[in-house]
Amino acid sequence: MEGLRGLLVDLAVIAIFIGGIAQFRTPAGARKGNLTAALAFAIALALLFYRNTIGHMWIVVTAFIVGGGLGYIVSARIGMTRIPALVAFQNGAGGGAACLVSFVELTRGGTDFLAAREVFGYVGLVVGGATLAGSIVAGGKLAGWLRQRPVTLPGHNVALFAFLAAVTTLAILSGGVRDGVGAALTAGIAVAALFLGALFAVRIGGADMPVLISFLNTCSGLAAAFVGVAVGNQMLIAAGAMVGSSGLILTLVMARAMNRRAGSILAGSRLLDASASELDTEVEAPFLADAAVSEASRPSSSPVASADPPVLRARRALARAASVVIVPGYGMAVAQAQRDVAALAAELEKAGKLVRFAVHPVAGRMPGHMHVLLAEAEVDYDKLFEMEAINDDFASTDVALVVGACDVVNPAAMNVENTPISGMPILRVYEAATVIVCNLDDKPGYSGVPNPLYDDPRTIMLLGDAKDTVRELSAGQD
Repeated sequence: MEGLRGLLVDLAVIAIFIGGIAQFRTPAGARKGNLTAALAFAIALALLFYRNTIGHMWIVVTAFIVGGGLGYIVSARIGMTRIPALVAFQNGAGGGAACLVSFVELTRGGTDFLAAREVFGYVGLVVGGATLAGSIVAGGKLAGWLRQRPVTLPGHNVALFAFLAAVTTLAILSGGVRDGVGAALTAGIAVAALFLGALFAVRIGGADMPVLISFLNTCSGLAAAFVGVAVGNQMLIAAGAMVGSSGLILTLVMARAMNRRAGSILAGSRLLDASASELDTEVEAPFLADAAVSEASRPSSSPVASADPPVLRARRALARAASVVIVPGYGMAVAQAQRDVAALAAELEKAGKLVRFAVHPVAGRMPGHMHVLLAEAEVDYDKLFEMEAINDDFASTDVALVVGACDVVNPAAMNVENTPISGMPILRVYEAATVIVCNLDDKPGYSGVPNPLYDDPRTIMLLGDAKDTVRELSAGQD
């Protein structure tokens, strides 16, 4: 009866956790979902203390206070531009925790450790260690501490297979060994797993970060689930499995948004960077000639050649426009301009214009990055449209306002082969009557591919800090 009661309690906690995840479908619901999931984890932690005898409680309490305090301080101080790197490091922390717990379970001694649990312990050790190292590399790239482009070493695949073989061999040799030799072999597995994760992540470039982050999220969940089997904790198994499955779905969604196979991205398939000369010959002519609508049929807000400053021409275009689509990108996060963009959108709506936001699935440096920013600026979620829902509307849009985005609106993705963004579906802003670009500069984006949109005569470039340029546009709507 006691066992049945405990099982029902575990299922209730798991149900609360699932209920929290179910609320993540909208930004507003995600806030409640985070609190609901946190409640489930708090209950699970309380049950852990209730059901087990904890030795040296002062160490556990001290670690809890120090870890919780550091987590709060870092999270409170981190800016939105660093959130992707923070997410990567948090994935790594989950993997590192799984690695440590597995190591302790595998080396603590005793003869009651079942063979099946031992196998899952080794798998948790390897997946957790690889996730930790891979997440550190990903976080370093996102934070700008490491080179953004893929790094492929001589014999890279051979080295990966060598470390994988070393991990397998050491696991077989250390199986069932509980003395110092077994601990040393287990430590060797952890070290090999770290190298395996670092080698895996370093060859994935910055343009593919959303896919890598999603995959690392999958790995951290799976590592937790494997550890849950090793220690016999049902709630940890369920929570890890849900995180792993949701991360896998997100990985596939991100890869599909880039029109690439997840396997090829994670395998480090390299694509070459297109030179400026290639873009001149392969993109400019078809891009300008086949812009979907002729100049004669364009809305009246099309820009007229003028010697006026770009900001004045942009203000006039917005004043004449009946419909405006705003395209946010990572540059908006860097400039922390989301609230200014929201204020401009509100002013345009007050003037009777139709204003919508077009969000590309891989805009930013992590899945949902733009949704988080715009939710923070209290933009109504109903005004956010995914690429498939709004792409066909650009041809009838008066003004497309690009704020800090480059790769997701780069026509080179459709016309130039063998680049990091080749074949990736883009937001077709070039079909709008007028395109206003509020970017820091006219240099290539994260992928390193030059953007021919900047040279289109219908594009008005407002270079500089996006917060300043958006405010200049907003001032013109008074």
